[in-house]
Amino acid sequence: KGREERNWVEFMGEKGGWKLDRLARSKKDGEVLLADWCSRNVRVVSVTQQIDLSGVVGQIVASVLLGLGEIELSNIRERQAAGISVAKKKGVYEGRKAGTLKANPARAHALRSQGLKLKEVASALGVSTSTVKRYLAET
Repeated sequence: KGREERNWVEFMGEKGGWKLDRLARSKKDGEVLLADWCSRNVRVVSVTQQIDLSGVVGQIVASVLLGLGEIELSNIRERQAAGISVAKKKGVYEGRKAGTLKANPARAHALRSQGLKLKEVASALGVSTSTVKRYLAET
């Protein structure tokens, strides 16, 4: 279950979400997810846009809206990259120094050896589970 899919609530065989662009990060992923839900006879409704996405017309409208959402996300990323570039030229943005770590890998090993699950170790260290996996694999 993706992060976006969790933003949609299921109630009595219906899925409801605040906005369609919160359903998926890409048009393709959103279309696949909608097709899956519709094949399972789940009614899908976007609350703020007041669109029932279950029928054929709803799926076409959803496809267009998901495409626009993907374009918007692409524009946001481009503006962010441009802003970071300008900030770097001004010397304001430096980012994290190469070779520094988000947490102590030895602590990850110690917590894991105590029997904690990856998610629990990640929570204790304040990092993602993929970071914990990388720490455990490296040393």
